[in-house]
Amino acid sequence: MAVLTVEAVAANHVVWEGEATFVRARTTEGDIGVMADHEPFLAALVPGVAKIEAADGSVAWVKIDGGFISVEENRVSLLSQYAELTEEPK
Repeated sequence: MAVLTVEAVAANHVVWEGEATFVRARTTEGDIGVMADHEPFLAALVPGVAKIEAADGSVAWVKIDGGFISVEENRVSLLSQYAELTEEPK
């Protein structure tokens, strides 16, 4: 099974990085889900919580204040001025 290499990066530190099977984030056009072999794209993010389903089965929730998502060759980057790990949204 192909996996994604994912990094969630704030302005001054890496919030989360590792291998994942799925990433969901909210763009200005709506929610986007990314799995292995997704078409390359770049989009603006809106404030919200991104979901990262790690390859080991765990789930990371990353609160972001906007920024960008980049996808290319099974690599996903979530880039934001401010980001932090958080609890699952209610």
